[in-house]
Amino acid sequence: MDPTEPIKLDIIVASVRAGRVAPVVADWFAGTARRRPGFDVGVLDLADTPLPQDLSGGPDVEAFTRRIGAADAFVIVTSEYNHGYPAALKTAVDSVKREWRTKPVGFVSYGGLSGGLRAVEQLRQVLVEVHMVPVRESVSFHRVKHAFAADGSTSDGAAIDAAERMLDQLAWWARTVRAGRGIEPYPG
Repeated sequence: MDPTEPIKLDIIVASVRAGRVAPVVADWFAGTARRRPGFDVGVLDLADTPLPQDLSGGPDVEAFTRRIGAADAFVIVTSEYNHGYPAALKTAVDSVKREWRTKPVGFVSYGGLSGGLRAVEQLRQVLVEVHMVPVRESVSFHRVKHAFAADGSTSDGAAIDAAERMLDQLAWWARTVRAGRGIEPYPG
């Protein structure tokens, strides 16, 4: 793979609940990432991705797996439900095998007072198990319903700064993994 080729970044929208705020958060982050020329940004909304909970496979899972395999990096936009992340996200993670391996992943979380951070802590453990590389920086929105203006923008300086730093880390890891794959295959 050409090292100068843009990094294919897929933003995974984890919440599938009716009335969710996830699209607002994901659109804001996607806009932030798209302003950076080194990224080719896509949005993969799990509400529009029919994955069977019994992990039985099928054409939808095959298409999802191909998309995961084609990406260089991910950002997961997640809410926090009962101190954890959405079930649809766990199904998505478990539906794919090798295609997750070595891919860097960042997190944009949201919720009430915790800002979704407890969900992110659980996700870090799960994603390391499928050989992903969680970056250190993350973005969180506490009291998310107050964090965005009607036009989908935010004035949360900490979130804006964290998003930029997280994108820097994702780019570094994606380029480094891309170069490493050219030297030798991942041993996992």
